Amino acid sequence: MLQPPHSSLQVAAVPAPRVPARDRDQDAPWHTEAVCRRDEAGLFFAPSKEPTAARLSREEAAKRVCARCPVMVECREHALLQPEPYGVWGGLTAAERRVVLARRRRRDLELKKAAHSSDRIAAAG
Repeated sequence: MLQPPHSSLQVAAVPAPRVPARDRDQDAPWHTEAVCRRDEAGLFFAPSKEPTAARLSREEAAKRVCARCPVMVECREHALLQPEPYGVWGGLTAAERRVVLARRRRRDLELKKAAHSSDRIAAAG
């Protein structure tokens, strides 16, 4: 009996066990272990003029794939450091990554201000 073709939105119900970074082969690039390498790229990147409901559904499906990926953190950091302007990377959409980056910039600015203030206090004391 023939089985129906797999839908790109099907996701395994059981998450893959996460392997700590220190236990992985340090010579292999992180993306060689990415779960998304076995999935359709269209799940992670929007087609042009995609309706909002379809986009939200596709992004949620992509995030479910990311949730079971052993290199999700490495993927997310890659997308934040590049920064990747499109697609779902490390379980975050492009809009969610922009929020994370804005928060990091604000935090870094606050830390610099605090360090500068403590330097001035130490110099005056």
